Amino acid sequence: MEHKLPELPYSKDALAPHLSAETLEFHHGKHHATYVANLNKLIPGTPFADLPIEEIVKKAPAGPIFNNAAQVYNHTFYFLRLSPKGGGAPAGKLGAAIQKEFGSFEEFQKKFTETAMNTFGSGWAWLVRDKDGRLHLRSTSNAGCPLTAGETPILTCDVWEHAYYIDYRNARAKYLEAFWKIVDWKKAAENF
Repeated sequence: MEHKLPELPYSKDALAPHLSAETLEFHHGKHHATYVANLNKLIPGTPFADLPIEEIVKKAPAGPIFNNAAQVYNHTFYFLRLSPKGGGAPAGKLGAAIQKEFGSFEEFQKKFTETAMNTFGSGWAWLVRDKDGRLHLRSTSNAGCPLTAGETPILTCDVWEHAYYIDYRNARAKYLEAFWKIVDWKKAAENF
C-alpha cells in the first residue's frame, strides 16, 4: 500500500493571518510530505507494507517505521482539524463532555494550552478519549501518538517548532493563541 500526502481541505492561504501560506507550504508541503515519502521507502517487504496508517502506528516497534508512520498520522490529524471557519467552542456531546471533565470550556482551553506550553522540545498536545469515554489531556514527545495507548485522539496541536517558527519564531504562546482561532470543532467532534 502506498501512503499519500492528504490534500488540505482549504487553500494554503486560508488560515492566514493565524498560519501563513508559507508555513503551510513548508509544514504540510515539505515536512509532512517527507514523512510520507520516507514511510513509503521503509515499508516494502515488511509486515507493515499493506497496513493502514493507524495499524502501523499501533504495531510498529520504536524506530524509523514507527516515527515516520506516527508523524504521517499526527500531521494528517492536525491539519484536518483546522479550518478558516474554526474557533469558538464545541457544541453537542463533545462540548458537554468537556464541560463535565474540565468544568468549563475556558478551563479546558487553559489546561490544553498549558499542556502544549509544557511539552518540552518537539511534540504534541492532545485531547483524547479513553476506553471508558472520559476525556484527558496528553503530551507526547517527538512522534508519540495516543493510538499506542489505546486512546482515541479528538484534537491535537503540533508544538514542533516547524509548526510555527516562520510566523511566530520562538513565541509558542502566540502560536497557541492563534491555534484556538482555527480549531475545527465539527471535525474534532467526529472523533468523539
